[in-house]
Amino acid sequence: MNIALKEKVGYGFGDMASSMFWKIFGMYLLFFYTKVFGISPAAAGTMFMLVRIWDAANDPLMGIIADRTHTRWGKYRPYLLWFAIPFALVGVITFYTPPLGNAGRLIYAYITYTLMMMVYTAVNVPYASLLGVMSSEPKQRNILSSYRMFFAFIGSFITFMLLQPLVDFFASVFDSDTNLMNTMDETSISRSPTGWVLAVAVIGVICGVLFFLCFKLTRERVKPVDEEKNSNASVKEDVKNLFRNTPWWILMVSSIGSLLFNAIRDGVALFYFADYIQINYKMSYFGWTLATVYLLVGQASNMIGVALAAPLSNRFGKKQTYMVAMLMAAGLSAVFFILTPDDILCILLLQILVSVCAGYVLPLLWSMYADIVDHQELKTNRRATGLIFSSSSMSQKIGSAVGIALTGWLLAAFGYYQNAAVQTESAILGVRLMMSWLPAASCVLAVISMLFYPLSEKKVTQITAELEKKRIKA
Repeated sequence: MNIALKEKVGYGFGDMASSMFWKIFGMYLLFFYTKVFGISPAAAGTMFMLVRIWDAANDPLMGIIADRTHTRWGKYRPYLLWFAIPFALVGVITFYTPPLGNAGRLIYAYITYTLMMMVYTAVNVPYASLLGVMSSEPKQRNILSSYRMFFAFIGSFITFMLLQPLVDFFASVFDSDTNLMNTMDETSISRSPTGWVLAVAVIGVICGVLFFLCFKLTRERVKPVDEEKNSNASVKEDVKNLFRNTPWWILMVSSIGSLLFNAIRDGVALFYFADYIQINYKMSYFGWTLATVYLLVGQASNMIGVALAAPLSNRFGKKQTYMVAMLMAAGLSAVFFILTPDDILCILLLQILVSVCAGYVLPLLWSMYADIVDHQELKTNRRATGLIFSSSSMSQKIGSAVGIALTGWLLAAFGYYQNAAVQTESAILGVRLMMSWLPAASCVLAVISMLFYPLSEKKVTQITAELEKKRIKA
């Protein structure tokens, strides 16, 4: 069964919305908390770790809830409708800087960031699970996953294109604080609290509309082989089946490695340009800094990688192409360590190549989780789509949590001080390592784990055929 183009695009809108905020969290939030909000990198890193671990623990719970949801719209689609507006509103208050002291601001950051991550879970886990019930065909799921990630990178591209100019614009219009205005230099984004909260509000409105369109345009089709068993299955039984699922464990570890790679590079990128590159460059028309150009180039290249994912993986297999892409990303990332501030063209070229590899990998991960759903259903007659897909979200958050926390802790360990005009050689070394060797090591972890992944293309095809036979008999 072929999915219509309109529905593929509609499915992509969901991750376009999620990615717009996720990239703000990954690329800008540490910068915002240290440079605008006013807390130290170490405190921010600890907060990221604690909140993301708490949030990751909530993902399986959300998956269990979604699996047991019954509405006229299906199990997973309704959450896109119910949480579209809360998603946007909580995102805005997360980027609001209250008139409090240091302790008060830190408490506020913990509360709002925790709430944001919980709302993100409530919409993103059901959205991810939707892939497993839109089609039962592995190749169709590869295509849907590619649409998802392609639109995710479009969302990230729009965020990078709009956020900095919007922050600077709102700061210039609404903020009269001379000290804040003086931070709007040629190398960095404005540090005006007013500019940040209003810019995020604009992005939030776009996200809400996209979630509604995703809900409207998609459909749930795949039903469990044994509907009665699925309706009566206990949570304990679902969790026990999941923990016995060997491919799930392997993919979890590999996912954490690949997402740790992205999180470390994303979290340190703005610091890399602000404190190491330090080249006065701003496009006169759009007002983009060199760091923003770097991010935009990366997102455009991610989309090339996503476009290659379905045709190449359908021909050569997901496992093999995933491992090749991660090995290439590791080698290319390591080269960043030897680059100097004068090597701008090399930096941008490497960003293109690394981002193509990273863009290629992500759709494969989501598609492999759908294969694992089928694998478990064949073995247990229980289709725990939400629970299994929640683990993919959980691995994403664990990888991001460890990555961004490591970024904050390592900045502090290497002697980085957020208010210093010029950083020490030790701090700059730490920034360079986090752009090169540390992400490369994360790629190697992902590849080693994937060596043990047992679901080959041949095996997945056999599983799909056997499940279809069972559905026909049922």
